[in-house]
Amino acid sequence: MQKRQPAPSTAVGAAACLLLVVHGLGRFIYTPLLPLLVGDGQLSMVQAADLASWNYVGYLLGALVAIRWHNPQQLRIAIPAALTLHCLTLLCLTQSNQFNSLLGLRLANGLSNGMIFVMVPSLLMEWLAARQRIALSGLAYLGVGGGLVISGLLANPPILDLHAAQRWWPAALLSLPLAIWGAWVLSSLELAPEHQHTKTARRALLDRHSRPLFLAYAGAGLGYILPMTFLPMIASLQLGNQHPMVSQSWLILACATLPSAWVWNKLGQRMGDRNALIANYAIQSASVFAALLLPSGIGLPLCALLMGSSFLGAVLLTQRLGRALQPNQGPRLSAALIALYGLTQLLAPWMARLWLDQGGQLPDSLWLGAGALVWSLIWMFKVREPAQSTN
Repeated sequence: MQKRQPAPSTAVGAAACLLLVVHGLGRFIYTPLLPLLVGDGQLSMVQAADLASWNYVGYLLGALVAIRWHNPQQLRIAIPAALTLHCLTLLCLTQSNQFNSLLGLRLANGLSNGMIFVMVPSLLMEWLAARQRIALSGLAYLGVGGGLVISGLLANPPILDLHAAQRWWPAALLSLPLAIWGAWVLSSLELAPEHQHTKTARRALLDRHSRPLFLAYAGAGLGYILPMTFLPMIASLQLGNQHPMVSQSWLILACATLPSAWVWNKLGQRMGDRNALIANYAIQSASVFAALLLPSGIGLPLCALLMGSSFLGAVLLTQRLGRALQPNQGPRLSAALIALYGLTQLLAPWMARLWLDQGGQLPDSLWLGAGALVWSLIWMFKVREPAQSTN
């Protein structure tokens, strides 16, 4: 007997909740924590870049796992397992100051993040498509925006005196109830056999229609991750450790992210997802050039504002546009896009590490991000809008 299905708004809310947990409280809380952990003496700058890289390795592995585990039966096992891993790694991070153990924990946390970030939105998208409500799918990414705001507040709560490993406690404790509720709701989602795409999933993911979209998304992953990882650290280097922008840059970015999923979801419906993506990559490019070319007191908050208001839009628009270009590839296409995104995100901090090893300055590594986003913008002009909208 089929389970009673939740309302679409409840399903979207549960998916958003899980993205908040793994992306806000697991992954990107590291950005506002980074200058604090360096200041506490737990990490050096090079070690901080290494931790970011290992987290992205895990993210890539998680996305690759999701390419293979993409049918609903597998997702019902994989999603709770990944959430359990996420919560365990955060709890262990509160107890460890040893760098080697931190590397392993951030690798495992990235694995859980990659799995959830692929599996949850793709399951939701297919479930909503079966109900002709796919336009709601982008709203799940509101959870990422909410997670960034919450992570900025939890990284250094004024009422708590935390140091080094203890700084992970707020995120670990909040993750537990949110993960349990979100997993419980999503476990009830069921797809009819005709919406599971089991017979057509063997088709090639890359064709003349989808290839430019993949190439654009590769640049997006490399381009956005540098400011998203290092912006507060760059503020501390350019403006001083005590400057308000060290903490405020992340809060500006997070607050700008909060409504961005709703905004880009609407723009995609009005302009078409392809045209909205062109505008999105133009804004992301402008954000990184602002940090590079303008005085730090102006360029860094402008970068935070523009990047925060745009990077999530690239994710949700690309996922929806990819499904429209290959409607029978659903979760498998989503996983492949996120795996590519994860690979280029992994390359960015590794390249930053090489630059630092050669005596370069961290702020100058943003030139790599600027070039990658210009690449994305160019390739998006080669993507054709699908003949029929999926919205």
